[in-house]
Amino acid sequence: MSARPLSSCLRARCSALRAQNVQGFSTRSNLRAADHGDHYDPPTGYLFGLKPGQKYQKEGWENIWYYGFIGSLLVTGVAYVFKPDTSIQTWALEEARRRLEVEGILEDPDKAQRK
Repeated sequence: MSARPLSSCLRARCSALRAQNVQGFSTRSNLRAADHGDHYDPPTGYLFGLKPGQKYQKEGWENIWYYGFIGSLLVTGVAYVFKPDTSIQTWALEEARRRLEVEGILEDPDKAQRK
């Protein structure tokens, strides 16, 4: 068997696989969703698209989002500060102290403060 027929078979197979119409990084697009369409604003070179001296006008959703986001951060912070301590280390320390007080090794802190 010679190498010529094998290479021609492989060449035919590779050319059949390449027949797909794939445009990876094409500038043209047949899909309308990928196209920017009419709403695309080309870059102007100004920061946030505002010319110097032009005042920014807020959109309707911005204040609601700012107050909601900052308010939720504050509520979460307060809840985190005042949450109960449920760690195993705190429980073990209290349990060890209670058992040592029952056995008489440690004095009861309430009795020590009364004296």
